[in-house]
Amino acid sequence: MVPTFHYIILLFTFKVNPKIAKEEKHMAGTQSETHSGTRPAFRRSTDKEIDRCWEIIKEARQFLRDQGVDQWQKEYPNRDSVADDIRNNNGYVMTDGDRIIAYACISFDGETCYESLRGTWKSHQPYAVIHRLAIDNTCKGRGLASLMFSHAEELCLSKGIYSIKIDTDQDNAIMRHLLEKNGYGYCGVVTFDNSDKIAYEKLLRP
Repeated sequence: MVPTFHYIILLFTFKVNPKIAKEEKHMAGTQSETHSGTRPAFRRSTDKEIDRCWEIIKEARQFLRDQGVDQWQKEYPNRDSVADDIRNNNGYVMTDGDRIIAYACISFDGETCYESLRGTWKSHQPYAVIHRLAIDNTCKGRGLASLMFSHAEELCLSKGIYSIKIDTDQDNAIMRHLLEKNGYGYCGVVTFDNSDKIAYEKLLRP
């Protein structure tokens, strides 16, 4: 996986990219539905939030270390991964009021290592990739990871994308269980940075 890993919205007069405008409209609708407090708001992250998003990634790294999981224990991901996510419009957050409580990279740019899957994908249609999903340590146990998956699916549907692919380490039992719980099916093994990863895919329509 290429580190693609999570904008201040400036109100200038400029021509808006139609695809971005469509997505912003979708996310605004999602936020308006959550002002009742039933679930956190979901939106694209901004340049000002790079450090906060990186902080959440670091918390997740420590959590994995404490669980004896080797994933994320080397140089990747790093702050530059998160900055690249956000500056490429691929970084997304969930917020509780003004506080960011979850982060993920949701990319529609494809993933090079997925072209060499040792196994079989469920489909060969355009897809989204989820990377660097992390939850604030103080918010674990509230189902926020599953909620982030749900938001990612809504975002994909708004773009006419019906496949999501993701990978994780063999020894990351928590993530593997979470993926299976949310309808992601095992597809095989991919290799990134000399490390084998377990690959999953979920189809959002038959």
